[in-house]
Amino acid sequence: MTEAGDILLNAALAVILLAGALLLIRIRRGPSMLDRAVAIDVAAALIIAGIGVQAASTRTRYYLSIMLVIAFLGFTSSVGIARFIAVRDRPDPEEGP
Repeated sequence: MTEAGDILLNAALAVILLAGALLLIRIRRGPSMLDRAVAIDVAAALIIAGIGVQAASTRTRYYLSIMLVIAFLGFTSSVGIARFIAVRDRPDPEEGP
C-alpha cells in the first residue's frame, strides 16, 4: 500500500479509537437508558468501521460477511431495546390525562 494510504488508514484508526473512548464515557455516564442504548448502537458501528479499516489494510474481502452480521445484530438489538423502552414508557390508560 502507498504511504498516503497507510497514513489515511492510521488516521481512521485513531479517530475510531478516540470515538470508542468517548463512547465508553457516554455509556458510563448515561444518564438515561436511551442514551446507553444509542451508545451501544454506535459501538456496533465503530466495530464495523474498525473491521473495515482492517479489511482495507490487509486488502481482503473476507471481513465483509463479518461486518454484515455485526450490522444486523446491531440493528436488531437497537430495535429490541427501543421496543422495550416504548413499552416501559407507555402511559397508563387508567390514570387519565
